[in-house]
Amino acid sequence: MARPKFLPDNFTLCLVGTVILASLFPVHGQAATGFNWLTNVAVGLLFFLHGAKLSREAIVAGATHWRLHIVVLLSTFVLFPALGLALKPVLSPLVTPALYAGVLFLCTLPSTVQSSIAFTSIARGNVPAAVCSASASSLIGIFVTPALVSLVVTNQSAAAGSAWHTVWNIVLQLLVPFVAGQLLRPVIGHWIERNKGVLKFVDQGSILLVVFGAFSEAVNEGLWHHIPLTALGGLLVVNAVLLALALGITMYTSKKLGFSRADQITIIFCGSKKSLAAGVPMAKVIFASNAVGAVVLPLMLFHQIQLMVCAALAQRWGERDMSAERAANSGDESRAGTSERTATAARR
Repeated sequence: MARPKFLPDNFTLCLVGTVILASLFPVHGQAATGFNWLTNVAVGLLFFLHGAKLSREAIVAGATHWRLHIVVLLSTFVLFPALGLALKPVLSPLVTPALYAGVLFLCTLPSTVQSSIAFTSIARGNVPAAVCSASASSLIGIFVTPALVSLVVTNQSAAAGSAWHTVWNIVLQLLVPFVAGQLLRPVIGHWIERNKGVLKFVDQGSILLVVFGAFSEAVNEGLWHHIPLTALGGLLVVNAVLLALALGITMYTSKKLGFSRADQITIIFCGSKKSLAAGVPMAKVIFASNAVGAVVLPLMLFHQIQLMVCAALAQRWGERDMSAERAANSGDESRAGTSERTATAARR
């Protein structure tokens, strides 16, 4: 039986369970050191497998649509940070300073890859362009996100070093494994395609490990003593406002710029979403360990909201286009039948 579209998926439930487990039984001391090492290995393996999975042919096929990609990248790396800064006087009183630092971090992240492509496909958008745009966003984010964080996140106590130092750490921990995966794609690419469950397990497992470690550290530092329930409710409002504005602006802009309907769908889904898979490992590298828990909390909540809203939009748009096609086909058949009857009558 299909899951109701507004209920959280199994992975979201696992995330919630991980946060609860870390809150009740946080790791510390030598156990935390060992857990941190295990997390680094899992994240490196995750990016290695993503590198091995990514098809260069798909990127080349969609890379020529440069206008679409520019709009998506501007939405991801310019519009979102601008919204986060512009809305700060209005929205930051709803949450704590640490949570709003997490909101600003969320605004600097690249787009999702898997869900952007999946929703574009369901809504009958330009899938090759979505593959290229989302993948490019993910790669560019390795360099752009830490630079943006140094510009927009004013909570300097949360940052762990300079932007260049952070970029270097990200290159070593994320980009190097990714490039290694790309280089070995001819050898292991087919195996990865046949065993997609392995990538999903590593993808979700590494995120759960990072979340557990981050929240363990944050709980040891008194996270839940500094975040009242009202701030969590305010965070829900902040994330909903950000997503609504991003969706509305990408819809309006893509239409005004004259993109086709398929391209508009691609811009909307790739330009309004933020990557949990990239964001959690990046937060671990960019921020001090005791700040990561509060920083990733807005991203975790935004992730679930964007999945529910975009799933509903994709399903609605996909069904509307299918209905339009069925109506057009029915009209063609009706006109063909009328023409045939007219021709038969004429012959008589």
